[in-house]
Amino acid sequence: MTNRTIQLQLGIGACVAALFLIFHAIPTWVSAPSNISNIILSPLFWPYTLAGVTILAGLGLIAAGLRAPSDDAPVNTPVDDTTAAWVRLASMAAIMTATMFLLPRLGMVWTSMLVFAATAFLFKTRHPLTAMICAVAVPLVLYAFFAHVAGVAIPQGHFVRLP
Repeated sequence: MTNRTIQLQLGIGACVAALFLIFHAIPTWVSAPSNISNIILSPLFWPYTLAGVTILAGLGLIAAGLRAPSDDAPVNTPVDDTTAAWVRLASMAAIMTATMFLLPRLGMVWTSMLVFAATAFLFKTRHPLTAMICAVAVPLVLYAFFAHVAGVAIPQGHFVRLP
């Protein structure tokens, strides 16, 4: 497969999935009371927002795929030694196991920070500074929004509690 075909297939798949969410899944399976005063707190708002962002991402992938040159070079060259892939798979399983162990002890915010950073470095990101900033900032911003704006209780750990 070439880069162009992968981007086109992913873009079409994302658009189809988002349209399925918008026209069938969300109206069928997400219920919302009619007396919600703040639209952001409605159970329908975030699923529709994510579906809309998915469509935009899919359209972006389709546009990038159509602009990409149509070369026949494969995206990934095949390798005979698959040991590194198995090590990454086992490491990801260890990270997932550690996540389940750490969630009740450290809480969701601190565990998310550690898991984000560990996963970024496991897959050898080209942007380690950005990964570390996001590993800290994204869970804190989400905690601040859900705990202080939306009034949703975020699981805290036994050792460290956020305000």
